[in-house]
Amino acid sequence: MINNLEITQKYKSYAKINLGLKVLNKRADGYHNIDSLFIELNLHDTLLFKTSNSFFLTTNFSNLPVDNSNLVAKAYNLLYPHRKIVNSEYSIHINKKIPMGGGLGGGSSNAATTLKALNQLWECGFDYKDLAKLGASLGADVPFFVEGGFQHVTGIGEKLNPQHSDILKNLHFLLIIPDIHISSKWAYKKLNISLQSNESVHKFSPLKEQVNWQLFENDFERVIRSTYPEIGKIKSQLYDCGAIYAGMSGSGSTVFGIFDNRDLLNSSSGYFTQCQSFITFPHII
Repeated sequence: MINNLEITQKYKSYAKINLGLKVLNKRADGYHNIDSLFIELNLHDTLLFKTSNSFFLTTNFSNLPVDNSNLVAKAYNLLYPHRKIVNSEYSIHINKKIPMGGGLGGGSSNAATTLKALNQLWECGFDYKDLAKLGASLGADVPFFVEGGFQHVTGIGEKLNPQHSDILKNLHFLLIIPDIHISSKWAYKKLNISLQSNESVHKFSPLKEQVNWQLFENDFERVIRSTYPEIGKIKSQLYDCGAIYAGMSGSGSTVFGIFDNRDLLNSSSGYFTQCQSFITFPHII
C-alpha cells in the first residue's frame, strides 16, 4: 500500500504494439534477429518514486514479483554505480495497468522508465543513446522504450530508426487481450527459425496515403493461431467491426484493431465483453 507515502516524482511507462513483425534468423547467442515497426501507445503504467533510506519495490498487482528478478530492480541496480547524487535512494511503486504477458512490453517499459527517471534524479549524465545501450543488457525491447515514439526496429530490438507519419495522429487502437498466456520462448520454438540468415528483403508499407495494411503481417500469427484459434476469431471480429487493420502484437496474446473512425471504435469495444480491452492511441511526441 502507498497511501501514506509522500510521492516525490511520478513517471508514465507506456505500452507498445508491433505493427508487423518478421523473424529473420536465430543467432548463435540464442537471440533472434527481427524486423518490426514499434508504436508507443498512450496506455501506460505509472511509476511513483519516493526518497528513501534504501531501495524497495511495491506494486498494486499481486502476480508481479518485487524481488531482484523484476526489471525495475535490475534497472535500479544497473544505474546505481553511475549516480552523481550519492546520498539519495528511492522506493518505487509500480501502478500496473498494462496487462502482463500480452506482447505490449510492460516490463521492458518499466525498466526503461526507471533508467530515465534515475538518470535524471541521480544526475548520471547519460544521453538517451547511451541509456539505450545500457538498457539492452536488461532486455531486447528496453532500448525502444528509452527512445519511444514510432521506430523501425532491427537486430534483436536494439537497432532503432525513428519514423514519422502524419497518418498515426488520426488513428486509434482497440486492444483485445484474451485470457491466455503465450510464452515467447515457446512461440520462437514453434517458428523453428534456422541459424541461416533470411536473404529475402521484407518491406513494410510506408504509413502514408494509400497504406497497404496487409504488408504488416506478424510471423508469429501463423503458428500461434493453430494452437490458439481464438486469436484468429478476435482478428476477424475486429475486421467485422470496421477496423482498417487487425493483427497480433509480438508473440501475443494481445490482438489490436486500428480504426480511423472513432464512432466505430467506441461501438466495437462492446463486442468483446469476454476479454480485457483498452481503447488507446499512439503516444507520438
